[in-house]
Amino acid sequence: MHSKMYQLFDEHRSIHVLYPYIGLKNYINAVVDFAMNGIMAGENVILIENERNYRMIHRELSNRLSFEQLKLIHRVNNFDFYFSNGSYQPPAILEYFNKTVHPFLDRNLSFRTWAHVEWPSIGDPLHLIEDIERTADEKVKSLSFPLICAYEAEKMPIQLQTILYQTHPYILLEEDFISSELYIPLVDVE
Repeated sequence: MHSKMYQLFDEHRSIHVLYPYIGLKNYINAVVDFAMNGIMAGENVILIENERNYRMIHRELSNRLSFEQLKLIHRVNNFDFYFSNGSYQPPAILEYFNKTVHPFLDRNLSFRTWAHVEWPSIGDPLHLIEDIERTADEKVKSLSFPLICAYEAEKMPIQLQTILYQTHPYILLEEDFISSELYIPLVDVE
């Protein structure tokens, strides 16, 4: 993937990245690279992914990692993660996330997360996506872990792109890793 991004992961744990991917092959290669980099850094890797893609990812990782290293890969079904209440509801997603990372936090284990966000169509109101991405950005900062949110570029209408560029401080493109010029950080209100 992009060594500039991994250098940033090493320097700052709290990294929230948007990956608007193009093509399944590029996508699988990016996930495998992300997971390999995490394993080599001694981290647990949480992959929020669908079954079909995970089989391909796991096959690639199985060819490169030992049995012990593979134990550091933790798959969460992305459909269950995003639709555990039957629809895309930020409070339910946050609760699922908290349950997922709780064991790592309890044992003070370092982790990184890859979240594949997908659905057949953007039927949910976009403010829900903005809400969950703002919450994710907050969690990344408070828990200090790297998170890549992958969305299929071709299925992102311009309104969604704008929201995602505003809620992710970094963007991973196929050939570059950049800071988002549209990112709007949350302001702490006390």
